[in-house]
Amino acid sequence: MSLKQIAEMVGTSVSTVSRVLNNSSPKCASKELQERIWTAAHEIGYRPNEAARTLQGGGAKKDAETPPRVTVLMARFPKVEADPFFEDLLHCLKTELYAQGALLHRVVYDGEELEAEVAASNGVIVLGRCSHSLLERLWQQNRNLVGIWRNTMDFAVDEVVCDGKKAAELAMEHLIGLGHRSIAYIGDCSFESRYVGYCSSLIQHDIPINYGLIKSTDQTFAQGRQAILDLLEGENAFSAVFCANDITAVSVLQTLSEQKRRVGRPISVISIDDIEGLWDREPGLTTVHIPRQEMAHMAVQTLLDRIRRGHQETVRIEFPCKIIQRESCFRP
Repeated sequence: MSLKQIAEMVGTSVSTVSRVLNNSSPKCASKELQERIWTAAHEIGYRPNEAARTLQGGGAKKDAETPPRVTVLMARFPKVEADPFFEDLLHCLKTELYAQGALLHRVVYDGEELEAEVAASNGVIVLGRCSHSLLERLWQQNRNLVGIWRNTMDFAVDEVVCDGKKAAELAMEHLIGLGHRSIAYIGDCSFESRYVGYCSSLIQHDIPINYGLIKSTDQTFAQGRQAILDLLEGENAFSAVFCANDITAVSVLQTLSEQKRRVGRPISVISIDDIEGLWDREPGLTTVHIPRQEMAHMAVQTLLDRIRRGHQETVRIEFPCKIIQRESCFRP
């Protein structure tokens, strides 16, 4: 079980395999090659030697001891490519699992049969908001659960969060501070903390909520484009758009650029995520940074501690977020 064996399986260099598995150079390989490297590492049960020695409290670990097997559930999407935020978060999780000497058992997507996979693993990490009924199903199969999401589940299970409501309020405060009063919202509106943050910020600043400026979407590129076109065709004027995620904001910025002559005025755009892979397309996007690498690290640490019975009560680890100011926001 070596880096050389993985390199031979996927047809690349040992140094590239090492960089991918250690996340030391995210752009050293294409996404397709990175996925083949992770698949090969999973097939042969590769674990970094250092992590294997230090998994249990820094002490020595016997080679014969079986490493924990972890299932990752993508709770919101049928495929990881549907949302760059969760695609990047999954990559961070893969890196962290191998660094901590654990094995990725399976990635299960929304709509797939999950009971058998969950029961066959030592623990489960859930990516993205899910229902209490789904958590109950998971709990019946495996008591070692950790969620990574923006909407807290009120200590139903261990969770690592970056509060979506606070992130939305931070974005709105930035726009309102610039002088914007007519701010549109494009994103999910159903039990969504980012939408709650949008509304609460308007109320706090005595700005009436204009429901004509709110477009509920599934937060994809296609629906983001259609939403901004609908807003431009509507009767309600607006000077800024708050998008629930970066991929929506990219579609909005591109559409506004295409429609520049028709729009006739500059419109500020802000979002949440700060996905590095999107910077090449829209380097000027102002967004709220979500610390995905740190969240993945703490989720794995928390899950392994629960597997080892290090803690019994449910815990919540909350990370702060921060504005990354670029060129897409300006005074009206």
